[in-house]
Amino acid sequence: MAFAHRLQSSRFELKYLIDEMKARAIRDFARSHLAPDKYAPATATGDYVVNSLYLDNHDLALCRATLTGQRNRFKLRIRLYDDNPANPVFFEIKRRDANVVLKRRAAVRREAVDRLLRTYSPRREDLMTYTPEGFGALERFCELAASIRAQGQTYVYYLREAYESSDSNAVRLTFDRHLQAAPFDGRLRIPAQRERFAPRVPGVVLELKFTNRFPKWMRQMVRIFDLDRCSFAKYVTCLQALHSQAAAFLRPFSQGVKA
Repeated sequence: MAFAHRLQSSRFELKYLIDEMKARAIRDFARSHLAPDKYAPATATGDYVVNSLYLDNHDLALCRATLTGQRNRFKLRIRLYDDNPANPVFFEIKRRDANVVLKRRAAVRREAVDRLLRTYSPRREDLMTYTPEGFGALERFCELAASIRAQGQTYVYYLREAYESSDSNAVRLTFDRHLQAAPFDGRLRIPAQRERFAPRVPGVVLELKFTNRFPKWMRQMVRIFDLDRCSFAKYVTCLQALHSQAAAFLRPFSQGVKA
């Protein structure tokens, strides 16, 4: 699970919705510039499960901030890649300022999660390995969660196929498929297939990610494949699929959601 620790703290993220045929062609094009994620499993496509519990309050304040396009907004999520109790989960803060995405992450012991969600009071021993940076991220996560009384709302599940620059992850391209949602029942886990519901997503979610300038070859790829940038928020889409009350609120905004 070493790949789960690698995270760029600030980068640009551009999203596109494409069909499967175009996804395969883009994969072939991108392989001239990027290598498969070295930590992904050795399967035909190297895809892996991404499962996140998104936090929000009773009034869905974070969801509303996304829908109304507030400039200084954030998401709180707990990400896990498997159900192995020995592996960490990742408390993540994702902020967006225009096109720039800023992330902070802390690798947390699973046995600490229930208490953290009840009390918002982090301890050094909650981390898999203590570092000032990691503990600072966990403290900030808990401060933000406490400020809105955030609790687990919705699981967001998908399969990710990822490619990145061979010497770093400063440039990254991902395909996300099979988006599914499940309600949070108080247990941090990967929900079983029978518990998940698949929202209607018109294609594969392609994300282009880079820390500095938009790479020239990516610009060329966008032109060659006539890619139209879009906004697509997985958390909002999953809320819409799961909750009829939320769906009534979210439906008018569903085409204009900021990522």
